[in-house]
Amino acid sequence: MKSRTVGVVGLGFGRAHIPAFQANGCRVVAVCQRDRASAKAIADRYGVEQVFTRWEEMLERARPEVVVIATPPRLHSAIALQALAGGAHVLCEKPLALTRSEARAMAEAAAGAGRVAMTGFNWRFTAAMRRFNAMVQEGALGRVFHVQARFLGSRFADEAAAPTWRMDRAEAGHGAMGDMGVHLIDLVRWNFGEFVRLAATGGLAYPSRGIPGVGRPADAEDYCTVVGELATGARVTLSVSRAAHGMNEHTLEASGSRGTLVYRLSRDGARWFDGELSAASSGGALEAVSVAGGIQAPATGDQLEVLGLTTIAPLVARLLEGIEGGQTPAPSFGDGYGAQAVLDAVLESLAQRAWVAVAGAGAAASLASSR
Repeated sequence: MKSRTVGVVGLGFGRAHIPAFQANGCRVVAVCQRDRASAKAIADRYGVEQVFTRWEEMLERARPEVVVIATPPRLHSAIALQALAGGAHVLCEKPLALTRSEARAMAEAAAGAGRVAMTGFNWRFTAAMRRFNAMVQEGALGRVFHVQARFLGSRFADEAAAPTWRMDRAEAGHGAMGDMGVHLIDLVRWNFGEFVRLAATGGLAYPSRGIPGVGRPADAEDYCTVVGELATGARVTLSVSRAAHGMNEHTLEASGSRGTLVYRLSRDGARWFDGELSAASSGGALEAVSVAGGIQAPATGDQLEVLGLTTIAPLVARLLEGIEGGQTPAPSFGDGYGAQAVLDAVLESLAQRAWVAVAGAGAAASLASSR
């Protein structure tokens, strides 16, 4: 397989993408971040030659074959559209955009350009989640009755935690739902199909906390609960928080006419990145399911690198296969659009304090090349 050149825009979580691409034989030739000194230090660490402070300049001068977008969501659309117009393939972090209309325009631009464009739903790629999906497809659950999922973290649990752009809805689009809950939305859609309606409630952990450099209070939710209904009739509950002291895990539980599946990933243990899976059938007790065959990677060391090597690297491998084969694999921009439609409905429900329909969800399938 041909070695591809890569440029990474945004080096917070974006740094995890560098070892993920390098592990797949790619050459990361450029990185971009407003803080040049920090960008230069990261470039030196990973052997990247070119450093930029403006993404427009990176696209024009470095001309990478693949562009990784890991900036605040406000910039996703502009960068993606210009990268695609310049002939690059794109891997964009989640949430794909600020709105479903932006996400749709991005998906349509990728299709028009004939480029591979994927969304960074890396939590599809743990060993336990891949096995969970396979068992769902094999019919282990039968007709699904209900699904519960949660994603809990402690990053902003302490009132003294430094505020970031993630607390600004204008930059991030959402708070905990866009940052963490969008992964749950994707896992539910991937395994069980489309949302048709939902109701959401959420709040701020510390309403007096300000947005850095803006001079106004934070307005992006720190915790949120969503109840929803899928096209199949199954009921869904999502619980998300980035203000849960001592927590760093996500779970997905589903029960149906034939059985129950329970997935859990907690950031502890020697091979935390494999996740855990249990199953029950015919009225029996839950029993552990083997998830052997996960990525071989060290569990210790820089955890952002570990995350990149174990959950992003498999996604990158699919992207590269798609480029070689001329087809866009899942999770595509179409999948990002589908999740964005649910996020739009969450915002609408939070504002109206009512059940709302998930508009545009049916278009996701036509925008996604595959599942």
